[in-house]
Amino acid sequence: MLAKLLPLLLLLIGVAAGAGAGFMLKPEPETAHPEQAAETGTEHAAPVPEASITTEIVKLNNQFVIPLVAKDRITALVVLSLSVETAAGRTSEVYDREPKLRDVLLQALFNHANMGGFDGEFTKARTMDVLRAALTDVASGVLGDAILGVLITEIARQDV
Repeated sequence: MLAKLLPLLLLLIGVAAGAGAGFMLKPEPETAHPEQAAETGTEHAAPVPEASITTEIVKLNNQFVIPLVAKDRITALVVLSLSVETAAGRTSEVYDREPKLRDVLLQALFNHANMGGFDGEFTKARTMDVLRAALTDVASGVLGDAILGVLITEIARQDV
């Protein structure tokens, strides 16, 4: 029993460690160099907000774990983190409907796995585009025009 759980446990620990390292090593926001600011006289000026930003990225709270099954046994696990691109101001709608959203996203991921989408070179651009389109389609069914796209922010496959 422990031998079957060990790869999953190691995968989850590795993903958590990678996420923690990424969070800790996140670069500082870009600022103008003091020399440039002195030349333009904007050393203490507040940054100008971009008027073109009309979307928000909503990170879904938990990862998705997809078992890959062959000959009635689990042969690998795929772990994904997903975020949803939504229209500005509609983040609360995503969180309010998150259980239903997770359900339809999980079903789409299972369908992708059952069609062999996570076999071989599953990170090829075309394969990932198909997966993103399927995820966006089912998410739109739950949240309508609030959903602009689904982003795959992390993906890992662990053979067992």
